[in-house]
Amino acid sequence: MGLWLTVLAVLSATACSEDETPPTEEPPPTPPTVNTKSYTNPLRAVIPGGGTVDNCPDPTLIRGQQPGDTSWYVYCTMDPLNAQDKDGEGKLKQHLIPMLKSTDLVDWTYAGDAFTAPPEWAQPTTDLWAPEIEYFGGKYHLYYSVVDSKSGGNAIGVATSDGPLGPWTHAAKPVVEPHEAPCCGDERRRWAIDPEVITAEDGARYIYYGSYFGGISVRRLSEDGLASDPYTQVEVTVANRYEATSIIPHDGYYYLLASATDCCVGPLTGYSVFAGRSRSPYGPFVDREGIRLTDARVGGTPVLGLNGNRWVGTGHNTVLTDSGGQQWLLYHAVDRDNAYLGTEPGQERFTQRFLMMDALDWVDGWPTVRGGLWASDTEQPAPASQPNELSRYKRVLAQEAEPGALIASASDEFDGPVLSGQWTWIRPPGTNDFGLGQGGFRMNTQAADLHGTSNSASVLTEPVPSGDYAVETKLTLNLPPVSCCHNFVQAGLVIHGDDDHYVKLVHFSYWETRQIAFAKEYPVPGPDLPFYGETVGGPAAETVWLRIVRRAQGSQELYTAYSSINGTAWTRMGTWMHQLGPSARIGLVSMSGAGFTATFDYVRVYGLKE
Repeated sequence: MGLWLTVLAVLSATACSEDETPPTEEPPPTPPTVNTKSYTNPLRAVIPGGGTVDNCPDPTLIRGQQPGDTSWYVYCTMDPLNAQDKDGEGKLKQHLIPMLKSTDLVDWTYAGDAFTAPPEWAQPTTDLWAPEIEYFGGKYHLYYSVVDSKSGGNAIGVATSDGPLGPWTHAAKPVVEPHEAPCCGDERRRWAIDPEVITAEDGARYIYYGSYFGGISVRRLSEDGLASDPYTQVEVTVANRYEATSIIPHDGYYYLLASATDCCVGPLTGYSVFAGRSRSPYGPFVDREGIRLTDARVGGTPVLGLNGNRWVGTGHNTVLTDSGGQQWLLYHAVDRDNAYLGTEPGQERFTQRFLMMDALDWVDGWPTVRGGLWASDTEQPAPASQPNELSRYKRVLAQEAEPGALIASASDEFDGPVLSGQWTWIRPPGTNDFGLGQGGFRMNTQAADLHGTSNSASVLTEPVPSGDYAVETKLTLNLPPVSCCHNFVQAGLVIHGDDDHYVKLVHFSYWETRQIAFAKEYPVPGPDLPFYGETVGGPAAETVWLRIVRRAQGSQELYTAYSSINGTAWTRMGTWMHQLGPSARIGLVSMSGAGFTATFDYVRVYGLKE
């Protein structure tokens, strides 16, 4: 009987197997579509009824989070939309957080202002700056900087909405309250502006905020995003260097991107973006050289800066990842040929900041825009803005200029008993304030300047060579590593056309910090216009190596600065365009405050490698 049961079971199983419908194969996935669209900076938005949005400072961006919403949304700082955006009295209007909408990240439409009034706890006339948009808990959270609160000082507010275009409801209290800077007690309230919010892998939320006075801090954010805990506050940058934080998680690190120098100096704006990274949201954040962003000799790895085209003042960014996985940086920039809103006599002058976008690449573990080429001014492949799309963007790495053959007649090792005859003083210093010895040229810092109409500093100069060249020096400046303030004491290289036309690369002291600065002086014709601007670079040290590369470009000249803290690994800072001409001179300066000594080991001038 047992045998028959076994046979029946086998027959039954076979019959069932024959009656079963064979499994169907899953259809192959639809191949992604390559986006063939292109764009050219700046990105512009049309205004329904006529006009364009030419001004969108401090952009933040989000993709629609509700089912079926495939649009993207950008929010800008409170500013006029364009030069014609005026009220009945002819004054430029202010918009309480303009909102833009797009389906392809290229063509945008102005969709109105987020608010008709600031929150109740703010002064009615306050500005609202630097928005930050996030979505969690089923709601959009729009964070913003309140410049003037009723209790005094800056604060961070937040409003919530079910949709990306509102209506928005202000929270009853600030997320970050006005408070003193870590350095200075109640001397004056810190710059509590420029919010950035992230949600970590464990679900914890953090808010970063801050600017030059007080530096950048991070706090733990409440689960609903409406409050922060001051007892969790940690400072993540030194004061007087950075603002406008953006955080990018990447390969197990948190990358802190922040902007440095003045945002708004018209065509001389040197605003640029730098990075540090940490395994923790609380830091410490260090740069490529391992220097902390909290150090007085402050660190920072360049991400985006001046590249010699028409775009200057490139900064205050946000990051997006497109549908194909490529990352992009949205930021603002200044067109040096169209730098202002409001240029009529007697009218308030705004530096015009256009909305920009470029691909973000990763090179040796560090972010850089367009492989180090930085801001684009030519046609670019558009991002993959919709599901199952790919962008045509392909990374091309920037090629750095390299020194070629030494030009001996323009170089000096400073190993003789007296200065070589190649050198000439502009305003010679006292005989005790300079000299040769121990293989270097010593030059005491002077209580004198080379800035605007204050042209009293001594400059040791020699002729520039013909054609393109690189000039390099090794500089030791005996500023104390940690102290305040010795403001503006500096020493370094200058390419000197005259006292009002030059580029200058120096190690300088600024409040708590020691920094490397690359400046341009060029008085712009017209009333109340800037004459001086600067960008900054990688970390400083007591001894630094400085290099300026000069290349001709048509009737203009490009001057690119590099610095190093070891003489082998160089960091590119930025490129100023200038017209200094063949009669310009290579110079050394040591100025802007007495009491210190600069020692130049050598000056070496090279041709450039092909």
